[in-house]
Amino acid sequence: MIPYGKQNITEEDILSVTNALKGDFLTQGPTILEFEQKFSAYIGCKYSVAVANGTAALHLCALALDVNENSKVITTPITFAASANCIKYCGGEVVFSDIDKETYLIDIPKIKQLLESQPKGTFSGIVPVDFAGRAVNLEELRKIADEYNLWIIEDSCHSPGGYFIDSKGVQQNCGNGNFADLAIFSFHPVKHIATGEGGMITTNNEELYHKLLMLRTHGITRNINVFENSLEFANGTENHNGNYPGWYMEMQTLGYNYRFTDFQAALGISQLDKAETGIEKRRAIAKKYNESFQNSSFIKGQSGVIEGHAYHLYIIEVENRLGLYNHLRENKIFAQIHYIPCHLMPFYKAQGNKEGDQPIAENYYKNCISLPMYPTLTEAEQDFVIQKINQFYE
Repeated sequence: MIPYGKQNITEEDILSVTNALKGDFLTQGPTILEFEQKFSAYIGCKYSVAVANGTAALHLCALALDVNENSKVITTPITFAASANCIKYCGGEVVFSDIDKETYLIDIPKIKQLLESQPKGTFSGIVPVDFAGRAVNLEELRKIADEYNLWIIEDSCHSPGGYFIDSKGVQQNCGNGNFADLAIFSFHPVKHIATGEGGMITTNNEELYHKLLMLRTHGITRNINVFENSLEFANGTENHNGNYPGWYMEMQTLGYNYRFTDFQAALGISQLDKAETGIEKRRAIAKKYNESFQNSSFIKGQSGVIEGHAYHLYIIEVENRLGLYNHLRENKIFAQIHYIPCHLMPFYKAQGNKEGDQPIAENYYKNCISLPMYPTLTEAEQDFVIQKINQFYE
């Protein structure tokens, strides 16, 4: 069986987890902070907050940015539902904007048109997605966001290690916080860095960082500098030494239990050690797919070879996608479709979205298929996948 994605767990990973399980902490221990700091160094941001999963990361970002029933937020229709759902969790309204047919990313000029079509102040923010591992040009998007006073949550679940080159020729890593207010990553098994479940929020904003730490853990803080109740109340007596007691904590806002565990963090640290090797392998696989299908008459589009692409997915657009999908499954090749347009999910159709609203995304969905892409995919396996695709169209 050849799946579209697969975790790569080594003996070093297993040893890291075993050592964590033998330690003093299973959760809320020092390994989590260590992973956060190492992830920040890898991405190039100031702060990282590890959480239960990528969806929790998106939800916390929306909460930290005060999304509410008065918020209107723009996102892409070609994404996993969580990119939009995080806004709905907070009572906000999701507005979809179509993709670019070449990049598969949200079309920035179309966002500009959407913003221009409404009075200033209509929209609160944008959730762009580094879909398949290709980086959104956030420098370009930031200019528009600043013009309309919008925040940006960068959904980088597909793109740790990905980047774009800015107007000054500088490499801008996905999630580095230079243009987005917040960014999020996922550590699901098919992602670049796997911890079973898990996610990370990155930012360069210290105020948002501290807010996220509190929201991650029930809205509770142990920071004596922000305590609101009196020393007398905290100590339970007027006779105190002028300090808050060691047991004392305060719930200051409504938060969630979106915590990460130490043994997941240990696995994450070990996985991070081989992240660059994994990216190199993904890019080599992408190069081979690109060359193999470059002149094929059945190809309507493909991911291609793009500088900075992290290649969580390698996508081709083809004629008779359903036939190819079934043919590959008959040969134990489990390709996948990413994604069914989010705006046409029944939940979002009930919000007023309909077929024809996002024509580029809808046409893309009719033809797209994600091929096997993971670092342990062998050359022989990839050759077999390519052979079976070509065989179908002979």
